[in-house]
Amino acid sequence: MSGADTADSATSAPPNTHTNANDVPQPHERLTFVTPRDFLEQGRPILPPRALTTVDREQLDGLRTIRAFLKVRTSYDVLPLSFRLIIFDTVLLVKKSLNILIQNGIVSAPLWDSKTSTFAGLLTTSDYINVIQYYWQNPDALARVDQFRLNSLRDIERSLGVTPIETVSIHPERPLYEACRKMLEARARRIPIVDIDDETQRTTVVSVITQYRLLKFVAVNVKETQKLRKPLKDIQVGTYDNLATAYMDTPVMDVIHMLVKKSISSVPIIDNQGMVLNVFESVDVITLIKGGVYDDLNLTVGDALLKRSDDFPGIYTCSMQDQLSTIYDTIRRSRVHRFIVIDDDNKLKGVLTLSDILEYTLLEGEENE
Repeated sequence: MSGADTADSATSAPPNTHTNANDVPQPHERLTFVTPRDFLEQGRPILPPRALTTVDREQLDGLRTIRAFLKVRTSYDVLPLSFRLIIFDTVLLVKKSLNILIQNGIVSAPLWDSKTSTFAGLLTTSDYINVIQYYWQNPDALARVDQFRLNSLRDIERSLGVTPIETVSIHPERPLYEACRKMLEARARRIPIVDIDDETQRTTVVSVITQYRLLKFVAVNVKETQKLRKPLKDIQVGTYDNLATAYMDTPVMDVIHMLVKKSISSVPIIDNQGMVLNVFESVDVITLIKGGVYDDLNLTVGDALLKRSDDFPGIYTCSMQDQLSTIYDTIRRSRVHRFIVIDDDNKLKGVLTLSDILEYTLLEGEENE
């Protein structure tokens, strides 16, 4: 996951550092600097590029087919035949918004500014975690938490120095490829579909697309995902170094600090031998603070996980030998938030998030197209 998808939820993440071909300066715009390394590298032999194998060519062909598919389908195509959309007014109390999310089994909602009749961003679990972090740093302000409104979240963001509420959106008739690129650039795990009413010329929020729904749409409709036969160990998709981990007796607040510090949405739970026992997700925090009561934040991870609802989708694992075709097939069949990468002894090796999969699918080999 990036560190861990980390649930259909998201913590604030740092800006994307990837560039595309349009961002690269032209040769006449580029300044040349000579460093000692330049002289050292002049003596190194220039090796010919490695010849592509059949598996390499099939992999690139499969990725090109997926990107071509995303460029001719629109956001409307992803939407189910019927769906429910809950939108929060920015004057709503944070406590009430939290209860509505829990009652309806959702983890995010578009925000609407009724004063200006405009789309105001997307509320996610990371925003509630920011509130928790703020009151942890300012315990004297905890008494005012019940009066805190959604339109004050900007003040908390500035106080903590975290990424502001996601405001990225996509028009329903724009290609899905564009929606995917916008999500990657904003490090967002979902994107609202926003239209303009023909009569009033006012903004209208149509729905929200998640990374999971996008990837499942690809898995169901593009048979060429079966061509993605290179194992994870060869494409190095995911995070395998400096992983955030916790134990069953780790305090929940310690895990919340990890989520904020590393801008991730989950933390694998391991034992003393490094074997994976569970995963603590940012959405687990929502369950702990329902009703506006924050006492359960003092629990250990093990006790907190006992409060999960029965509809928790479960933990999905994979190995470094698994192919991306298998990953897509699992997404097609199951509601997946992320994959925990383990070895033959069930020990933690890494985390593969939906963001990682989407980024690889969109960017791998694209510079040669």
